[in-house]
Amino acid sequence: MVAVRDSKDPDGGKLFFSPDEWRAFLAGAKTGKFDL
Repeated sequence: MVAVRDSKDPDGGKLFFSPDEWRAFLAGAKTGKFDL
């Protein structure tokens, strides 16, 4: 399980991802899938 939160709002919500979901996100980020 990978937990992600906004470091400027430590009491705010958190997102939880499985290891496979996190790996897919990282792969997409590395290949520019999320570039604007």
